[in-house]
Amino acid sequence: MLSNLSFKKQRLIIILGFTIIPLILLLTFSYYPTVELIHLSFTSWDGMSPDKSWIGWDNYREVFSNSELFGVFTHNFAYFAVGIVQNIAAIYFAIVLNGKLKGKLFFRLLLFLPYILNGVAVSYLFGYVFDTTNGSLNLLLHAIGLGGDTSWLGSEHFVNYTLASIGFWKFMGFNMVIYLAALQSIPADLYEAASIDGATGWKQFLYITLPNIYKIIELNFFLTVTGALEVFDLPFVLTNGGPAGASETYVMKILETAFQFNNYGLASAMSVVLLLFVVIVLSIQRLIFSRKGD
Repeated sequence: MLSNLSFKKQRLIIILGFTIIPLILLLTFSYYPTVELIHLSFTSWDGMSPDKSWIGWDNYREVFSNSELFGVFTHNFAYFAVGIVQNIAAIYFAIVLNGKLKGKLFFRLLLFLPYILNGVAVSYLFGYVFDTTNGSLNLLLHAIGLGGDTSWLGSEHFVNYTLASIGFWKFMGFNMVIYLAALQSIPADLYEAASIDGATGWKQFLYITLPNIYKIIELNFFLTVTGALEVFDLPFVLTNGGPAGASETYVMKILETAFQFNNYGLASAMSVVLLLFVVIVLSIQRLIFSRKGD
């Protein structure tokens, strides 16, 4: 059918098709749900009734005044702290595996492999590792004389750091690959010239490597912050928010409010608050990185 049309008409139809169809999908599955989410946040709705009573800002007042809702954000700090260490480790391994190391392709694969594993499967795997009585970690610590009776998932003080360490193991390889790609884009002539001028490895890292991967560091910190704020699967599968709600995250609280207490209006308000919080945090991060970049 298109063959009977002129080249200009064919070109116009193809351009419109590749433009309009993605735009329709974007409006249907992204912008419309966002607008509806904001609308529901100002209502009282149980998820079933056709009646959606308008209650104004009451849901938002409840979010910020109820420490059980907004206070769980403090549990996400452990994931952010471990995420920073994860990025540092990823940069280190990327630099090492970008050099002349025998078997580096094998080590790249080995470090990246955890990322492609299913998140739920990883959670169950580490459930056996951190088990108090028969866990492999406690058995190892007991064998080398370093105790072995620690309740890794049962302590309110470090349960979130235990869970975050699983994220370290799973996502460090992904960040490493991104840094590795950035390192391979740096011309080797820069390092050769620096070596001739007597620059040490540390100076080459500070004045050549770091400035050239600065934007990639910013990207990975963006992923780290959003991941820390939106973590869900690890605490949900391993602890279900325990002990005594110590590992419950904000996203878990949203789902609990919506599906357990059937308060979709309040859950929508919590989701909007999370969205705004992510935007604010990332704007601050962007401001900090842009100033340092200058």
